[in-house]
Amino acid sequence: MTLPNLIPPALAQWLTANGIHAPTPPQLVEGAIAGSLALVALAIGWLAGRKLGPLLTAFWERRVGNHVEGLAPRMHNVVRHGSAALLLAMIANAWPWTTLAAMLLGIALGAATAMTVMTVMRGLHMPRWSAWAVSAIVFVAILSHALGGFNVITDTLDRIGVDVGSRRLSLLAAVTVLVTAVALYAGARLVNRVIAHSIREARGFDATQKLLIQKLASIAVIVVVFLFGIDLLGIDLTSLAVFSGAMGLAVGFGLQKTVGNLIAGIILLMDRSIKPGDVIVVGDSFGWVNKIGVRAVSVITRDGKEHLIPNENLMTQEVENWSFSDRNVRVRIPVGIAYESDVKLAQKLMLDAALESPRVLDSPRPNVWLTSFGDYALEHEILAWISDPEGGVGNVKSDVLNRLWVKFQEHGIEIPFPQQVLHFRSSKGDRIGSVAGVRSDAPVGGLEDAP
Repeated sequence: MTLPNLIPPALAQWLTANGIHAPTPPQLVEGAIAGSLALVALAIGWLAGRKLGPLLTAFWERRVGNHVEGLAPRMHNVVRHGSAALLLAMIANAWPWTTLAAMLLGIALGAATAMTVMTVMRGLHMPRWSAWAVSAIVFVAILSHALGGFNVITDTLDRIGVDVGSRRLSLLAAVTVLVTAVALYAGARLVNRVIAHSIREARGFDATQKLLIQKLASIAVIVVVFLFGIDLLGIDLTSLAVFSGAMGLAVGFGLQKTVGNLIAGIILLMDRSIKPGDVIVVGDSFGWVNKIGVRAVSVITRDGKEHLIPNENLMTQEVENWSFSDRNVRVRIPVGIAYESDVKLAQKLMLDAALESPRVLDSPRPNVWLTSFGDYALEHEILAWISDPEGGVGNVKSDVLNRLWVKFQEHGIEIPFPQQVLHFRSSKGDRIGSVAGVRSDAPVGGLEDAP
């Protein structure tokens, strides 16, 4: 079979005139075989995604949970494209394929690998532009490598640039840095989330210890990724000696607050004086600790406002921790009754109102104290205990007082109001009258001519 029998003569003549050699029959057969194998690999990948995808999704959700929630629904696509890419890579390297067959396998392998990268990066909630950029670069690199033109592309990209000292800043270096940075960031993000889930599922540690281990593990991962990236890009650390010295001065002066807050946060987690869930009072901020971050502690108030208090403030200022060693908190509720009231009955009603409140504990038992003989009332104080201070104390007082008001109304217990007497005297000191309401022993001016 000759070339004119396979393609039109005019096309064959044009290809020959332009130095393009049309594929021979053996090359076409080899291309057909390579294309068939590529279709088989893609079909096996599709089948693996359907069969193994749900199983791997369930395993991922069980082992990682919601820390990498974006990957779980995409796990079948990861298995599908990843399996196909693995099979295509084995096929491409199993035989010295000719140009046509290598091109077909390169297109299939590049597309499968690029789709795997795209799915993983989108599952990690990476920006869309970065996922598309890295996937496109991976596709071009694999296809050019399959055709034997990878060195041509790298040489072309390297020629587009300038020399700065002993280093060359080129388009190839920019692409390499971009791909390396995005890949390392995605890997660090995945590793951090997997480690976070593993630590949370670990037994034998309380919440504070788990949070501390998680923070230290995150810092360790960032340091390892940074050093690995420096080594991967071939950056000589000795050339950064001057820069590192200047950076040390910057940390010593400009970033001392940031570093201080970081160290203070680690100390808070280590000594467990403040833990997530504790109810604290710092200055005018009252609420429960939501989380202890690298820079600040998040405190949520009863109004739903979130206060970010620097870690250093919690180390240097006085802090009230209502749940440091015991979550039970005593609430004081002042109550006044009239002198004419039945004191014993009123105290019993106060105790009953406290016991009926749902948040008040039965043990320790509430108590009622007579605190003082006031100017116009017998001053009492209801002492009630609660175990959930993060729910607030004002609502407990309101609930007890509302119940007590109904009981006082039913039993005729009066709650007095201030009453004072105002005496009017003439300029000669003779008393000429009195008015109930305000009491004053001092002469009232402007009444010299009172009748």
